[in-house]
Amino acid sequence: MSTNHLTRRGAMRSMVGGSLLLPGILSQLLAEDAGSSNSDDPLIPRPTHFPARAKRVIFLFMSGGVSHVDSWDPKPRLFADAGKTIPVNEFQGRKGDFKMFLKRPQFEFSPHGTCGTEVSSLFPHIAGCVDDMCVIRSMKSDHTNHYEATLGIHTGSFTFARPSIGSWVSYGLGTLNRNLPSFVVIAPHSPYAGGQVWGSDFLPGAHQGTLVVPGPEPVANIQRRTATGRLQEMELGLLARMNQRHQATRSSDPLLSARIKSFETAFGMQAEMPEVFDLSKETDQTLKLYGLERGSTKGFAWQCLVARRLAERGVRFVELIDVGSSNNWDAHGDMLTHVPLAKNVDQPIAGLLQDLKQRGLLDDTLVVWTTEFGRTPFNAAADARGREHHHWVYSSWLAGAGVKPGITHGESDEYGIDVGRDVVHVHDFHATILHLMGLDHERLTYRHSGRDYRLTDVHGRVVAEILA
Repeated sequence: MSTNHLTRRGAMRSMVGGSLLLPGILSQLLAEDAGSSNSDDPLIPRPTHFPARAKRVIFLFMSGGVSHVDSWDPKPRLFADAGKTIPVNEFQGRKGDFKMFLKRPQFEFSPHGTCGTEVSSLFPHIAGCVDDMCVIRSMKSDHTNHYEATLGIHTGSFTFARPSIGSWVSYGLGTLNRNLPSFVVIAPHSPYAGGQVWGSDFLPGAHQGTLVVPGPEPVANIQRRTATGRLQEMELGLLARMNQRHQATRSSDPLLSARIKSFETAFGMQAEMPEVFDLSKETDQTLKLYGLERGSTKGFAWQCLVARRLAERGVRFVELIDVGSSNNWDAHGDMLTHVPLAKNVDQPIAGLLQDLKQRGLLDDTLVVWTTEFGRTPFNAAADARGREHHHWVYSSWLAGAGVKPGITHGESDEYGIDVGRDVVHVHDFHATILHLMGLDHERLTYRHSGRDYRLTDVHGRVVAEILA
């Protein structure tokens, strides 16, 4: 038995390294497995708890902490009273009595669209889309550190690894396209918290996000390595028979089945994913809309256009991360570092919103823009050029399926230091996203270690005021 196991492992390493697995063979294998049934398929499409407004989510994450008072939350008093001192009882996670200097925003605000939502000069292109957006100016997080806050906005947990929101959506709804993952993350570099951002943790492994890295080879090993499809089929047939013998000694092996399911998806990706990345048939007009140079495979413009192509092919949840855990929006030293970061994402995001809208996809696609926290409206020195971490209040926005367009929700106080009214905690944010996908955040649970877990833990309310 030991020899057979080693032989099988060796064959898997050889064959999987040279090719991906054939869906038909694997489906037959799983059907013959006594412990399997169609209901055990982790990616089978599932009904919603109630009629959904959105079929898919595109989640735009700006890593490092975008300053709310320099982007989406205009504060005239902060402009007028810059340089004055105020007392605060916490600074950079430390409790105490601190005297801080109010810092003037670096960028001017002006109203846009017929709704008149004010946006700073950082985002001139996205500002043209405010009639389709709901800007939330009363977001609140629980932690002032990047790692914990990034974990929180993705998993609802600020202390322990838990399944990502994309994994929860995949678990709750299944997939619409078996040839593509249900959850895809496009990121040029690793973010704070690393792969935990898109991890499935205790959920079945099939719901983990698939990482795509902008560049000439966005997904490693996507091309078939065998000389012909027939040779690949012969290899996989042999492996399937070895899998059958291996499975026959076990009444149920969920980890093995999950791994085989991932290989099945990988084989489908081999056929369909290269076409997703092939932008050669996109028109010059479309490329110009995103600000993408023909032939380029880098930058946020490429990420946004590929996200649209994934969305229209049935991928449930696509997350775009603009940068990694360095050289990001963490503007301690100088707020002007926000300028190139905003330029990288501004036109591509506006292009994505306009493209989705003109194709009729915005009606059932929820676009989410967020960061892990904001930045302090004050600093310890009167001449400080930067801002520090600030989780008491910050801004995010939603657009598309089921969201009231052209509105703002909630307020920060007169200086943008704390929530003034209508707080939207991270748990509320998650509950609302799930609601728009037709999922009740209190009913979407998974039994693990004797407890029913959910994305919102024991918290969260749907922000009904922003629903259309």
